[in-house]
Amino acid sequence: MTTPEEKARERIDYQLNEAGWIIQNRDEINLSASPGVIIREFPLLHGAGYADYMIFVNAKPVGVLEAKPEGYPVRSVEIQTDKYTAGLAYDLKPPITPLPFRYVSTGTETIFWSNLDPDPRSRRVFQFHRPETLAEWIKAATLPEWVKDWKPADKLYGSDDRPSSLRSRLQHLPLLQPGILYPNQIKAVKNLEQSLTEDRPRALIQMATGSGKTIMAITSVYRLIKYAGARRVLFLVDRSNLGKQAEDEFVNYRTPDDNRKFTELYNVQRLTSNTIGSSTKVVISTIQRMYSMLKGEPEFDPALEEESLYSKGAALPKEPLPVVYSQVIPLEYFDVIIIDECHRSIYSLWRQVLEYFDAYLIGMTATPAKHTFGFFNQNLVMEYGHDEAVADGVNVDFEIYRIRTRITEEGATIEASDGTMVGIRDRQTRNVRWERPDEPLTYGANELDRGVVAKDQIRTIIRTFRDKLPTEIFPGRKTVPKTLIFAKDDSHAEDIVEIVREEFGKGNDFCQKITYKTTGAKPADLIQAFRNEFNPRIAVSVDMIATGTDIKPIEIVMFMRNVKSRVQFEQMKGRGVRIIDENELKGVTDDAMAKTHFVIVDCVGVTETDLADTQPLERKKNVSFKALLEHVALGGTDPDYISSLASRLARLDKQCGDNEREKIAAVSGGEDIRSISHAIVTALDPDEQIEKARHDNGLPADVDPAPEQVHAAATNLLKKAVEPLATNPELRNLLIETKKSFEQIIDEVSKDELLIAGHSPEAREKARALVQSFERFLEENKNEITALQFFYSRPYGERLSYDDIKALHEAIGAPPRLLTPQRLWAAYKTLEQNKVRGASSQRKLADIVSLVRYALHQEDELVPYVEQVQLRFERWMAMQQNLGREFTREQRRWLEMIRDHVAQSLEMTVGDFNLTPFVGVGGLGKAQQVFGTELKTLIDELNEVLVA
Repeated sequence: MTTPEEKARERIDYQLNEAGWIIQNRDEINLSASPGVIIREFPLLHGAGYADYMIFVNAKPVGVLEAKPEGYPVRSVEIQTDKYTAGLAYDLKPPITPLPFRYVSTGTETIFWSNLDPDPRSRRVFQFHRPETLAEWIKAATLPEWVKDWKPADKLYGSDDRPSSLRSRLQHLPLLQPGILYPNQIKAVKNLEQSLTEDRPRALIQMATGSGKTIMAITSVYRLIKYAGARRVLFLVDRSNLGKQAEDEFVNYRTPDDNRKFTELYNVQRLTSNTIGSSTKVVISTIQRMYSMLKGEPEFDPALEEESLYSKGAALPKEPLPVVYSQVIPLEYFDVIIIDECHRSIYSLWRQVLEYFDAYLIGMTATPAKHTFGFFNQNLVMEYGHDEAVADGVNVDFEIYRIRTRITEEGATIEASDGTMVGIRDRQTRNVRWERPDEPLTYGANELDRGVVAKDQIRTIIRTFRDKLPTEIFPGRKTVPKTLIFAKDDSHAEDIVEIVREEFGKGNDFCQKITYKTTGAKPADLIQAFRNEFNPRIAVSVDMIATGTDIKPIEIVMFMRNVKSRVQFEQMKGRGVRIIDENELKGVTDDAMAKTHFVIVDCVGVTETDLADTQPLERKKNVSFKALLEHVALGGTDPDYISSLASRLARLDKQCGDNEREKIAAVSGGEDIRSISHAIVTALDPDEQIEKARHDNGLPADVDPAPEQVHAAATNLLKKAVEPLATNPELRNLLIETKKSFEQIIDEVSKDELLIAGHSPEAREKARALVQSFERFLEENKNEITALQFFYSRPYGERLSYDDIKALHEAIGAPPRLLTPQRLWAAYKTLEQNKVRGASSQRKLADIVSLVRYALHQEDELVPYVEQVQLRFERWMAMQQNLGREFTREQRRWLEMIRDHVAQSLEMTVGDFNLTPFVGVGGLGKAQQVFGTELKTLIDELNEVLVA
């Protein structure tokens, strides 16, 4: 009967053969039979017994393998195995003594350690390394030779002439050259390298979406290859478009030391087939393709790596996938594996693919789940959240705009009647047939766009979005900002696309569906167009752009589907946080000045659930910037006020140019806005507050401070953080004035619930406040401003001039009022819609005349000035006809041009005939020819009549 140890040796022998080793008994030794030979039961010196397996590489002993039965605690044999490497029978002259490589295995569990490492530590390996790998390790350069270009030999403590190992070289990396890295990226690289120096096999990097994880990772990869001698690095993603995105980053990356392109130094291969080039240093692959390659499959369908594993949900296998040894891609093939966006379920269902390799595992994500921390042994080397990223100018903050409809929240009932027909659509073919319901059909909100499609519910949301976009969501914008809409499924996305195009009155290019079922164009090409071209303005997706995809110009993320996962919501929300150069933004959105924030348009109430981990830094939106600064000046430490202040400072920093920064630095004593904002966010961090409380109260690290101690520490931290503002009134005033110079004050209108038609009470109240501010300004300045003197006193023989109205326009538009004809027109229309004519978005400078007259109750209706001029002109022409005064067709054409000029410029002079459009038809000379001696009389008369 076979003993447990014999069974173990059978498994071990099979695995050794798979790895390229020839196993021999002592009576059949032939060390030249192969580069890798293993001798069973090899004798040791001084009666020390026998090594179960002695490992020879190129006929030289280099290590031992101790075999134990399955279930045996392998680490209890480490000391015994070390003794085996110290003394050998025969005079074998090993290349390194004691022998460097040691294995203990049961055939089911195998551990390995190398004496070439600075602090040898056993680690689990899938199976055994190949002979050529051990040969390469033995021939490696010594540590002094390896690091001579950046570290003198006298600085290498405890070094010797043995070959260096990856772990020994990691101990001696040169100082990081920051280059173009952000401070958070520098910190992440340093923290990761410290973890590698400590030989921690797994490390997790949590950095906010858009804060530069990929560039940070490439910087680390470059240093690990160049300075630590990493042979290959695997950059692992879970879908192909993220792989392409990573490849582009590698191609564009320039090294910080000599500014050369990464791809000029090292080969980077994004796998599109199941073959890896022999000279490849960085392999970019989906985990699906890598699993296929480990199984030995010659090809892999690219369609299977287009969809995110995370989006497949229940379609994923229920148990981890089996992995077998691959001679083409052995376990030591990669020294480092970087797993991008590692929040997904790959650690439960695909973890054996990762654990197959004898490599350092580095995870990167913005939203780790609990099992993610567990997989990485709780080794979180970098934690950089959304708030910090906003404060540092690495992310933009967000606002939430809510759209609610009755059907969205309550569902509806379709009554059964003779005239009622219900469409029934096949889910697969989308073919529709129509039937008359036998009884009332009631559906709930949770059935929308799954079992029931309510076209008017989608249409109401899209129509509201269209109407509110230029007035409330992004006031003043004419071009639709780049908008990403998340749909429930592909069929729902189809319906949304159709209705968006209809409601916006645009063609196919304006709105595109980008899902895994899109045909006719590659999803990657559609994403590229959405990122870099003017169209599409709106993209509708389900999950494809939900995670990882970098589309910087997005300014609106719109949820028309609910999300149950906190991690998924944070990832989807993160599509809008990325910063973008203002010129790059204008290249795709022509009327955008700068990306200072993005807007979440919530149509399903997802932001009102408990999913979100990150809330906006902006928590007191209705409190003015001035009031927030006064709060800290008076010693206030309310966290919501101070958090909002950090958000406003971060936005202001993005708008400042060099001139503004110099002024702020001069007044602040060298402090910049970004550092103040960052200090505030740090002070708001609960972990910082707890640590401060421990320090202040002399508590050890394992004792939690009392709530009152934490509160006191938080207060001190916040006071310290805002001290540059609280103690410097000149700086506060400068910041207020700087902000005013960039921003136009827009009324904040309450979210339209669409349950009641008409303006909300809040909107009417804000409009009323705006109108009162305007009318109060007129009364207070009636004796100061020339144009107002005309309206109040109407001096005989005097007329308004264009310069007078321009001066009035500048006066009402100056801080703190920041009034414009457009805003005033909209406010009056909100309050007295029946008395206001003309849309409020196309106001001319001359409309100030109409606004002032209406505000002073000199007119009963608010009518665009151009319409008033046209009406007066028609009345004047009718009067001339009654008086028997006739004009030729050519004279009437010239009179109409004079009318239009007066409507724009408030007056007509003889010199104006040298301007457009008059000069194009003959100018003053032609006018004199057409009207003769009546010309000057006509001009005076029209000025008097039209500008009355």
